[in-house]
Amino acid sequence: MDESGGSGRPRSDGTDGRRPGAGHVNPPRPVDSAEPAGPTRSEPDGAAHPGPEATPDDTNPERPPADATARPEAREETPGQEPAEDTPQPPREDESGPADPATTGSAESGSAAPGPNPQPGDGPESPRSGDRLVKAPRTEPTGDAAPRSTDTHPEFAHASHGPAPKPKAQKGPGGGLLMGRPFGVPVYVAPSWFLVAALITWVFGGQLDRVLPELGGARYLVSLFFAVAFYASVLVHELAHTVAALRFKLPVRRIQLQFFGGVSEIEKESETPGREFILAFVGPLLSLVLAGVFYAGMRVVEPGTVPGVLLAGLMISNLIVAAFNLLPGLPLDGGRMLRAVVWKITGKPMSGTVAAAWVGRALAISVLIGLPILNQSGALGGDAQDIGGMDTVTDALLAAILAAIIWTGAGNSLRMARLREHLPELRARALTRRAVPVETDTPLSEALRRANAAGARALVVVDADGDPMAVVREAAIVGVPEHRRPWVTVSGLAQDITEGMRVSAELAGEELLDTLRATPATEYLVVEDSGEIYGVLSAADVERAFVKAMARPS
Repeated sequence: MDESGGSGRPRSDGTDGRRPGAGHVNPPRPVDSAEPAGPTRSEPDGAAHPGPEATPDDTNPERPPADATARPEAREETPGQEPAEDTPQPPREDESGPADPATTGSAESGSAAPGPNPQPGDGPESPRSGDRLVKAPRTEPTGDAAPRSTDTHPEFAHASHGPAPKPKAQKGPGGGLLMGRPFGVPVYVAPSWFLVAALITWVFGGQLDRVLPELGGARYLVSLFFAVAFYASVLVHELAHTVAALRFKLPVRRIQLQFFGGVSEIEKESETPGREFILAFVGPLLSLVLAGVFYAGMRVVEPGTVPGVLLAGLMISNLIVAAFNLLPGLPLDGGRMLRAVVWKITGKPMSGTVAAAWVGRALAISVLIGLPILNQSGALGGDAQDIGGMDTVTDALLAAILAAIIWTGAGNSLRMARLREHLPELRARALTRRAVPVETDTPLSEALRRANAAGARALVVVDADGDPMAVVREAAIVGVPEHRRPWVTVSGLAQDITEGMRVSAELAGEELLDTLRATPATEYLVVEDSGEIYGVLSAADVERAFVKAMARPS
């Protein structure tokens, strides 16, 4: 086989790419062309020169059997349109699609890398025939390579805390206004917080009008200060979770203050039930400590003054935050403590999650029904009220919102637990595609022919020493028309391999997802521990396997 790389350069034996024994005739003139046809080009790596069909007496040992692979026919071009003889014509920009998963491997030129054989369910089906390596382009995964497995610790305005899935959309890089980075963790204030701050200012201002009527309009400034101080207390609650997580070597993505409190996004699961219990308990503990501090402050200041009223309000608020979070149902802190206890007893974290989640759902129904009844009866410290009127509607609306948040958080906890249960099924070795190495100046048609002959589904661009340099993008291949592939080199369709795009074939589960999230890309070079190339991992293949695993029952 001619290994000249398909440059179209005349061979040194003077045959100009024609095979011995095959007669040569000039190609026919196109019917619709007024200009004489220019010289034809020999196809890369032994593709048939335009002319008569190969005859049985063609015994060139370097040429593979005629039915081994499908080769594109030679194209006729006029002299003014023919690409340069020594340089393959690059594709136009509008013929290259966006990057999409492709795969890699290592082997001698024209042979497959020592990667896995295509397995059903491991990725896209292998090409059937012809010189195509790819099928129709697929939609690229956006954001991370796969859905993120995170623990989140929400604290509602009246407290709460527990796991929740990764947000599907964010406003800006952090989901709100960046306020600072205590302990290296970014703290954001969501736009919804300003709505809550305005609501607290209005409600607390009405209460101040009854307690301190002499304040007049200044009561709203005092109320705004109370709203800010209350959310500062919620932030301290969240920082308690964050510090504990960092102490246990668990990464914290961010803290966000939002409509009903705060969220600490802890990206990994606690390794033991004891750590899980501590991580959940420190939040309510800090809220109780703050309530004690505000109570001590009340003993110092004069009752019935602005400082006295503010300290009393903050003390009561932190007591409510602590008490509500200690309720034994997910996604509250108490639910995570219950989960830790069941986990310790059964030895199964999934059992603890199921128990705490169903208790959380029962708690949501109790809040929906019980909170308005308790408020109307005066059991929560207020005056007994008749059923009806705006107060009843307000109580019912608040109860419905809290119940919906608790119910949704419990369901999210179950989904996240199922995710973690199936994560070990995501193994880099099983999802990796076989690939063949090609040099930078190899024409695309020849590279695809080699890949199909080797049963591979990806291309890796290597240097003269065989070291991998880039991965040919699958979507870019799709964007090149078939008739142009002999004139397009693989180097123009490849993505350079950075250090973060090299992953170990032994990675699996959450460790694999963490590695892919650290360097977002559509393809990754998979290597053995010895450094030998194993193949290419496509982010789209990981995502499909993830969705399939999540669809299976626990």
